[in-house]
Amino acid sequence: MNVRDQFPRRLRVLDHQWITLSDGTRLHCRIWLPDDAPGDPVPAILEASPYRLTDGGQRDWDIYPYWAGCGYACARVDLRGTGDSEGLIADEYTAQEQRDVCEVIAWLAAQPWCSGNVGMTGISWTGFNSLQVAALRPPALKAVITLMSTDDRYADDVHYKGGCVSGLDMLAWGGTMLHFNALPAHPQVVGTAGWRERWLERLGANFDWTETWLAHQRRDDYWKHGSVCEDFGAIEAAVYAIGGWTDGYHNAVMRLLAGLPGPRKGLIGPWSHCFPNQVVPGPAIGYLQEALRFWDHWLKGIDTGVMDEPMLRVWMEDYVAPAPLIAEHPGRWVAEESWPSPRLERRVWTLGDGTLGEAGEDAGDATGPAGEGRGNAAGPAPVEVRLVHRGLQLTGMDAGAWCAEGTPGDWPLDQRAEDGRSLCFTSAPLAAPLEILGTPEVALQLAVDKPRALICVRLCDVAPDGCSKLVTRQVLNLTHRDSHETPAALVPGERFEATVTLDSIAHAFAAGHRLRVAVSSQYWPWVWPSPEPVELHLFAGAASRLALPVRPARADDEQLTPFDEAEVSAALPSETLVEPGSRGRRVDWDIDSDTMRYEYRWLDGGRYRDTTTGIVTEDHCVCSYELTEGDPLSAVARLEGHSDLVRGAELEVRIDTLSELRSSADEFVLTDEQRAYDHGELVFEAQRRRRIPRDLV
Repeated sequence: MNVRDQFPRRLRVLDHQWITLSDGTRLHCRIWLPDDAPGDPVPAILEASPYRLTDGGQRDWDIYPYWAGCGYACARVDLRGTGDSEGLIADEYTAQEQRDVCEVIAWLAAQPWCSGNVGMTGISWTGFNSLQVAALRPPALKAVITLMSTDDRYADDVHYKGGCVSGLDMLAWGGTMLHFNALPAHPQVVGTAGWRERWLERLGANFDWTETWLAHQRRDDYWKHGSVCEDFGAIEAAVYAIGGWTDGYHNAVMRLLAGLPGPRKGLIGPWSHCFPNQVVPGPAIGYLQEALRFWDHWLKGIDTGVMDEPMLRVWMEDYVAPAPLIAEHPGRWVAEESWPSPRLERRVWTLGDGTLGEAGEDAGDATGPAGEGRGNAAGPAPVEVRLVHRGLQLTGMDAGAWCAEGTPGDWPLDQRAEDGRSLCFTSAPLAAPLEILGTPEVALQLAVDKPRALICVRLCDVAPDGCSKLVTRQVLNLTHRDSHETPAALVPGERFEATVTLDSIAHAFAAGHRLRVAVSSQYWPWVWPSPEPVELHLFAGAASRLALPVRPARADDEQLTPFDEAEVSAALPSETLVEPGSRGRRVDWDIDSDTMRYEYRWLDGGRYRDTTTGIVTEDHCVCSYELTEGDPLSAVARLEGHSDLVRGAELEVRIDTLSELRSSADEFVLTDEQRAYDHGELVFEAQRRRRIPRDLV
């Protein structure tokens, strides 16, 4: 990684700037810009974030001084009710948030140091709102770079997956936002007059947003708001969508390319939920340089050639043995001129009695001459077989993270144990390599013995030594088999078809490896369990099938222009006072009670002093999940948070929070607690408990 400190233009930082909105609310902002911008105006790049600019802006200094030194004014704004900004925040991605950001864009465009053109960017939340604001068409917004975000809030986020309640992430993220929204503004920024009163007002309005999310268990208008897939045509700005195969949001990249009518590009690496220049797994790329090519084209009118290149570029992953942490993923870059690509070939395998056999030309709508380059010769249609599965509630222990952050334990382990807890269908060894790009699809003929049930479908790459590597997967609430908007209870014993579209992927199966489809009726803690143990009947045969998007190899894959070496600008100076503990995941299994406790430490201490502001921060957040085998109603998810915020004698704040989710057969029970201390004095304490009916989950 190259740390760059020499740029074409000298840098100026405008700290603690204020943008006054039309209703009088002031938003806190930091701006990096060329020193000579007032005489030679430049385009602006905006990130509007809830993640506390003053004590959470470390990553900004790796990015925005770089672009500012190359001729841009870069602004990072605390959203209303977060960090040092005024007002209150009540949820993510609200209409108020979007209106505020449109006002900020207009303010930036009107500054004497701005050329009038604005770009918007961000990762995760700020990648979401970049797209959402673009759909409102503020006149000055010309281009967006969105990283690790989505166009569909219901399909791809921490709340629901396939219509299932996220056991792993919904409560964890709701509890995280409860915790960080409890922190105060900084008195050295906002002033000491009325500081505690503002903090107490923020605490009094603060609650665990899991309550709101659980009140909308179907894909209703709440989720459609902020989901730009509802009207791709509303976005006129140029869009560069970037994702990672081990990030939770990568499905959106291909949907955006297929749906947006305007200028667009897509890039998917092997990456986790990180910027592509500082990422695990590698290879890292020169993301800041790649982004500059896009900004220069759309905000400065410079022909950089970025739009002459293929629309979609992805990392084609080769097999690598599963491990808790994969630092570098083998593979190669490949590209498609357009998306959907007309060159992809749909090939079909049928599920037999534990087998997976490729269909002939007459099987569904598989394409291409039978047997050409295929791993299994086409044969007669398999005889239908009824398979019965009554799986273990603890299936899913080896799933890894839904959204990897690059920490140990994020990656799925060898799937052989999970395969043993599932119905599996395995092919013969492939006679030739097979590469897929896109979204595999599995159609299943099923029956269940309960009115509510779910399934998890996994596609694995089985090596000659028997090791089973997870390639891609999806979960589906079977009451949502026809619609996420209007689910319907299952009729016990009645046969039905469910089609499961797996997460998108680019993967190269080597010759001699085997394909495996695995189906289970549980997947804890990824998703909240069905209220009763389910007996699943799967009718294997010609009607149950796997369809793969096969990508023929291209000679010009080797001719792609390589990315530049990863670079950053110098990081914000900080001093480590206490080294952090290890982040990661662990599983404790009480064999006597058959109870599993799964724990994820995503913030484990460390005490840091920002040597620019003098602020000392320390954060601990631990997520835990418990379940007893055979008792789905024993499931509990919990997040405990602790933070200290100190600056000399003027600021000494401690926050302790707890969020917990349980359920009965008919309702969810959500508890949250907050305790806030100022110089050791308890100044606020609250506990809430809410009951939310279960709606066919």
